[in-house]
Amino acid sequence: MSNLRDLLERHVGGGSAPGAVGLVARGDRVEVAAVGSADVVGRAPMARDSIFRIASITKPVTAAAVMMLVEDGRIALDDPVGPWLPELASPKVVRTPASPADDVVPAARAITVADLMTFRAGYGFPSDFSLPVVGLLFDELKQGPPQPRLVEAPDAWMATLSRIPLLHQPGEVWLYNTCSDILGVLIARVSGSSLPEFLAERLFEPLGMADTGFAVPADGLDRFTSYYRTGPEGGGLQLVDGPDGQWSSLPAFPSGAGGLVSTVDDWYSFARMLLAGGSACGRRLLSAESVRRMTSDHLTRTQRDAGTLFLEGQGWGFGGSVDVEVIDPWNVPGRYGWVGGTGTAAHLTPATGTVTVLLTQLEMTGPTPPALMREFWRYAAEV
Repeated sequence: MSNLRDLLERHVGGGSAPGAVGLVARGDRVEVAAVGSADVVGRAPMARDSIFRIASITKPVTAAAVMMLVEDGRIALDDPVGPWLPELASPKVVRTPASPADDVVPAARAITVADLMTFRAGYGFPSDFSLPVVGLLFDELKQGPPQPRLVEAPDAWMATLSRIPLLHQPGEVWLYNTCSDILGVLIARVSGSSLPEFLAERLFEPLGMADTGFAVPADGLDRFTSYYRTGPEGGGLQLVDGPDGQWSSLPAFPSGAGGLVSTVDDWYSFARMLLAGGSACGRRLLSAESVRRMTSDHLTRTQRDAGTLFLEGQGWGFGGSVDVEVIDPWNVPGRYGWVGGTGTAAHLTPATGTVTVLLTQLEMTGPTPPALMREFWRYAAEV
C-alpha cells in the first residue's frame, strides 16, 4: 500500500492542483502529508500549516455554533425563526418549483430553526439549476462559489432574501447551501455578536484554531494559498483569488455556508472535539447529545433520493452529510462531514474515531467529488 504522500503526489502538478495537504487520523495515529506548492509559480512549498479557503466545510462549524445557542437556552430547534429573522416571518412559496417567482402561495407553516439546520426550510439548490427561483439565488444573493467581496451586508442580504419565494414548503424537501448562510445571520442576531466574533470566542479560541476565520491577517498571508479553477475545455489553471485578494480583510457578509479559511490541523481540532462528545482541553463546548444530533441523519428516504445531485444517497445531519449505507468502500455508516467547492473535504466517523481532512486549492467543477477526493477516502478506509 502506498502512503498518503504518494497518493497526493500522483494528483499534483501537470496541470492539476498545484498542491494539497491531507490528514488521516484514527485514534492516536495521525498521518499528514503536504505536497506541491502554494501556487502555480512555486511561490512557496505547500506546508502542513498552509491556509486554504475551505468553502462548504464551513457548514459543520456553523451548525455547531447554533447548537451552542440552543444549549445556552437562547433558542430552540422547534422555534420559528421569525422573532430573530422577521424577513422570514411570513414567507411565500412558488406554486410549483418551475413557476415564475411571482406565482406564489403562502407558506403552510413557519420556518423553524430545525428546518434551517436540516436544509429543509425551502431555500436552496435543487438538482435543476434552471428553475426561475434558483436563478434569483445566484443573481441576487450571490449564492454559489465563495466571493465574499460581492455579497451585501447581512441586513441588506436578508432584505433581498425576503423578496425571493421558497422553492418548497418548509419541512418538505432538502435543498442545498442557502440555509447555512441564513444560520450565520441567525447566530449573530440571537447572540448579539457578529458571526466572526461569536465563532472566535466560542469555538476557535477554545480549540486553538488560530488560523481559522473569515479573513487572513497580514502576518499569515505568506502561508495563504492561491485559488484556481480549470480553464475552458480543460485548459490550464486560471487564478480565481490570490493571497492579497478577497480574503485579505473581513467581508461585509461573513458566510456561514462557505466563508472560512483554515488549516488541516485547525479542522482536525474541531473534529476531535466532536469525536470527544463535545469536549476539548478539559472543557465542554457542546453536550454529547448535541453532537449526536449534529451527526445523525434527519432526512426521509424520499428526501435523500431527491438530493441525489449533491448527496449521492447520503443523509444529512446538521451542517454535513451522514453516510447511511455502504455505497463505496469509503462510505461507513455514521461518517459525518462534507466537501467544499474550493477543493476541500473533511469527515469524521464516531464509530471508528477516524478523521479525514483534504485541502486543495482547485475549484470543483460540480457537485461530484473529483478523483483525488475519492482516492483519498479509499486510502483512509484501508489504512
